[in-house]
Amino acid sequence: MERDNIQPLNPIVLDLGPLQIYWYGLIIGLGAMLALIFAVRESERRGLHKDTFVDLVLWAIPIAILSARAYYVIFKWDYYSQNPDQIIKIWEGGLAIHGGLIGAVITGIIFAKIKGLSFWKIADIGAPSILLGQAIGRWGNFMNQEAHGGPIPEESIQTFYNVLPDFIMDQMYIDGIYYIPTFLYESIWNFVGVVILILLRRVNLRRGELFLSYVIWYSVGRFYIEGLRTDSLMLTETLRIAQVISLVLIALAVGLIIYRRVSGKAKEKYLDR
Repeated sequence: MERDNIQPLNPIVLDLGPLQIYWYGLIIGLGAMLALIFAVRESERRGLHKDTFVDLVLWAIPIAILSARAYYVIFKWDYYSQNPDQIIKIWEGGLAIHGGLIGAVITGIIFAKIKGLSFWKIADIGAPSILLGQAIGRWGNFMNQEAHGGPIPEESIQTFYNVLPDFIMDQMYIDGIYYIPTFLYESIWNFVGVVILILLRRVNLRRGELFLSYVIWYSVGRFYIEGLRTDSLMLTETLRIAQVISLVLIALAVGLIIYRRVSGKAKEKYLDR
């Protein structure tokens, strides 16, 4: 298949000389904004003040970005210790979702304690929004030609073109090789998860279980998709950090659901005020 004329999409939205706006940051920002709108609407239905999530996000997003970058840099310290000037260049990619979640959850716990609110209630309301933001954010990886899988076998390239839009396949054509669009797999998985979490609201799960369901759903998908990627952060030569974290999170989430039910700590339900 002759595709020598393929050109990657420009990762820069606007170039004003010293100021450059990248698609990566713009898409992540868009995802965060839509997630906030989604969460604010649901929080009002659940009896919280409309500013609750706005106040939380003002702290959670900057901290999540810093923790996501710190997580990534720590596990790629061999490179960044030799190139410290690259640490601040988050617009070029390198935000680890697991690191961002750690920062966001810690912020949420502290915020809830200060405001006298239930962390689990806030987490449940925010769970679909977090997943929505992640689903949209993966398209930032698409613009940077990252978070992709291994090479597509030559005999399968036309099949991929038959299934996927040309612009996705063309963007996954990097240095003369077609790569599996795992960013797309995760984005679709996350969008499906958003729908499932919204449906689970009607089941009226115990408080905290919607958020823990999010953790399980995302982690299951991430474990499988991470195994297809070529740019994973590695714990050892064969052990991918994201897969290890995913397994740990699944075990913790399942364990917490069981423990909170057995111990009676999950008496309130999602629809309770």
